Amino acid sequence: MVVSPLVFPPRKRRPSAGSFVSPKLADMNLVKSLLSLSQEISSLKPLQFLLRRNSLSVINKTKLLSILFEELLRNPVSNFFSPSTLLCFEEMYIVLQRIKTQIEDCSNGSKMWLLMQIQVLSNGFHELTLELSTLLDIFPFKEVELSQDVEELVVFVRKQCSQSKPLVDPRDESLRLEVLAMLDRIEKEIVPDHFKLKKVVEDLGLRHNSSCREEIESLQEEIQNQNDEKSKSDIVSLIGLVRYANCVLFGSSTASRTDHTRRKSMSDLTIPADFRCPISLELMRDPVVVATGQTYDRESINQWIESGHSTCPKTGQTLAHSNLIPNRALRNLIAMWCREQGIPFETVGSNETVNGVKATKVAFEATKMTVSFLVNKLSSSQSMEAANGVIYELRALSKTDSDSRACIAEAGAIPILVRYLASGIGSQEPSLQVNAVTTILNLSILEANKTMIMETDGALNGVIEVLLSGATWEAKGNAAATIFSLSGVHAYRKSLGRKTRVIKGLINLVKDGPMNSQKDALVAILNLAGDRENVGRLVEGGVIEMVNGVIDELPEETVMILEAVVRRGGVAAIAAAFNVIKKLAAILREGSDNARESAAATLVTICRKGGSEVVAELATIPGIERIIWEVMGSGTMRGRRKAATLLRILRRWAAGLDLDTNNVVDSSSMMTMTVNNTSRTVLPA
Repeated sequence: MVVSPLVFPPRKRRPSAGSFVSPKLADMNLVKSLLSLSQEISSLKPLQFLLRRNSLSVINKTKLLSILFEELLRNPVSNFFSPSTLLCFEEMYIVLQRIKTQIEDCSNGSKMWLLMQIQVLSNGFHELTLELSTLLDIFPFKEVELSQDVEELVVFVRKQCSQSKPLVDPRDESLRLEVLAMLDRIEKEIVPDHFKLKKVVEDLGLRHNSSCREEIESLQEEIQNQNDEKSKSDIVSLIGLVRYANCVLFGSSTASRTDHTRRKSMSDLTIPADFRCPISLELMRDPVVVATGQTYDRESINQWIESGHSTCPKTGQTLAHSNLIPNRALRNLIAMWCREQGIPFETVGSNETVNGVKATKVAFEATKMTVSFLVNKLSSSQSMEAANGVIYELRALSKTDSDSRACIAEAGAIPILVRYLASGIGSQEPSLQVNAVTTILNLSILEANKTMIMETDGALNGVIEVLLSGATWEAKGNAAATIFSLSGVHAYRKSLGRKTRVIKGLINLVKDGPMNSQKDALVAILNLAGDRENVGRLVEGGVIEMVNGVIDELPEETVMILEAVVRRGGVAAIAAAFNVIKKLAAILREGSDNARESAAATLVTICRKGGSEVVAELATIPGIERIIWEVMGSGTMRGRRKAATLLRILRRWAAGLDLDTNNVVDSSSMMTMTVNNTSRTVLPA
């Protein structure tokens, strides 16, 4: 059998020279594999922009060697080779594997990083050529009995390999030094010369917007190949340079382009259970281990402890101490999962990038220059098409990291973006309105920017206008997500809840919008329901009727809202919730663990506050006690406790005893923290 040459799958780290192995084949089958591998290398194109001479030289030599393997297959002297000949062929196979892999890596990887590593890679090609020379020196000509022409050809290749010298193209080296000089000037806050910048990127084959975006993605992937922090930091600096070049040189080439890719939100993803914080039920950003060995998100467990609790929320055990130990292994797994899902992973309160590498001075200054260029260009835009192109670039930049979001806001972009939120803009250029509101959403993820948005004249009203009458569902959904993000600040939650138009817009979006937009609105409503003053306005606005209408399609989100509303609301909330009792019972029977937990807690509150009439309605549901027993046996810990409480209420009612309606609902702190922590789920769009 012939083994096809090894094709490496996408990898985070390139294999070392020692990781290549030859196929365990004997004699002519090994020669067939060598021929196949050499032909594959021969068919490869030389590198186009860098290392062209190096790659062309090794490809040509391999092409000549393929003639040797063809000769051996045409005129086999023997079916069996000596051990030394077999070893020579096996080593040759390994060298050819490494040649193929090096050419493919250089072809598919980042051009900027290739340029920075030009000396190392040139030496790599030279070393591979010398290894071929060594193998050809010991090649057993007498045993294989080649024709004179082929033997002379092999001798020629051997001589070529032995005379090879390390080669760095002067043009490549000059280009590398020019890039290093640009990075040095940027670090000193000197704007690069645009003519020189254009020449550099074009010499690397980066000649339009899409090629620059591909290069940025390649650089971001390259970070995962590096072991040392300096290399990672150097790549971050290069990303800043390419991003700047893309905006100042090619940004206008996609001025009319709209990003139709829907923003990924946590509600669109199935988060692995181990990655969720047991308190907030959201993706952990900074997992820490407490004294009992349980893992929580740092922000959530800190709030739990600071609110006076001395027990583990999950196990109920008393905490021997309040030390929080970082769970770095889990954090790395979460970061890896986020990369696979294509969503950013940033530690709260840090300036780390999505790849976990701190921004360099060069990258930060390049970001500032990029933002300054874009904001100035937006200020002077004379047409909607031109403005749309610039805002699209700001949207993409605001998605990258905290530094970018800070720079955009500090450069004064928010008041300019507000101009493009008006309904008139949406009717004429829908994509422009979408890009503007989505950029504001991305900016709002940074805590400091929330204040700037709330204090900018017309910004909040503009977002509300989009929520109520946006030209597309995407615009409305991203406006709702912006309300959700802003309501993460307690003071803003109160002020947002006082605006009838906010509540109306969110409720209407849940009633009429597509599922993605519904989820954006629901999490915003849940955040608003974290404030007691807002609950009354939500009830007046019809939130319980809204829940009743969509609870079958979105049970987990709606039942959490209902739990918060009935617990904090008064008589009106309980009366309105009366019609939802049977649907809550259905969720107890068929819902997810989290939905069943919230349904049980909601029913406990309704029964305690609503009295015998409500309990009687619940008791009429067939098999209700069996359903409650099932939750007690298989639900979450809090769900089991709530189910047990609910069963006691039913039995006391059946026995004609007092329902103990003054008893405070237990475990409410967990729900409060769930509502308070939902603001951390906003992702850039």
